Amino acid sequence: MATVLAPVPPVAEWLGDLDALGRRAPAFFSGRPVILDLTGLSVTREDLDGLLAELAARAITVLGIEGAPPAILAPGLPPALSGGRPAGEIATPGEAEPEPLPKEAPTRSLILDAPVRSGQTILHLEGDVTVLGAVASGSEVIAGGSIHVYGTLRGRAVAGAAGNPAARIWCRRFEPELVAIDGLYRAADDLDPAFRGQAVEVRLVEDAIRLALFDQGR
Repeated sequence: MATVLAPVPPVAEWLGDLDALGRRAPAFFSGRPVILDLTGLSVTREDLDGLLAELAARAITVLGIEGAPPAILAPGLPPALSGGRPAGEIATPGEAEPEPLPKEAPTRSLILDAPVRSGQTILHLEGDVTVLGAVASGSEVIAGGSIHVYGTLRGRAVAGAAGNPAARIWCRRFEPELVAIDGLYRAADDLDPAFRGQAVEVRLVEDAIRLALFDQGR
């Protein structure tokens, strides 16, 4: 099982999003196998060499490449992949705006109609992520803004990953493996068991993660 990274143009700004994630979650790619998906991206051999070098500089190890023109692949590069059974997805940041948005401007949200399955990683650094179903054990949801889970949160939820201490996590049923906001983490063993199975809000208060029950009927 591997994580798929699919760069979007402009690639320099996409790399900037990865850097923002790295600052908030330094160990995110540690030991994680990565597939580079170039489908729909027009690249030359020089572009590919440069992109692989940029990823290597960020300690991201690419084990295989998908969607690349055969002519640009050569010995010494990660192998081309075909076949297999997809087991997970990454929702990478969309195409960036021509100018950076100020922090107070509206950001784009990602809404997932289906549950997040075990093995999936949802990565969206440009705004909130809303999951209308559950987040399974062994999956991850990483958002630049807040995370809303209308089902059970059993996997890992990382909010404020682009540097937003005001981000929050809400879920209908709280059973996470890990929650994090703005780089501060609490694993399941460190969470008050009294909140397990409840409708919970997670937020930062004075640089510490705090849990609170919330009224779903508000």
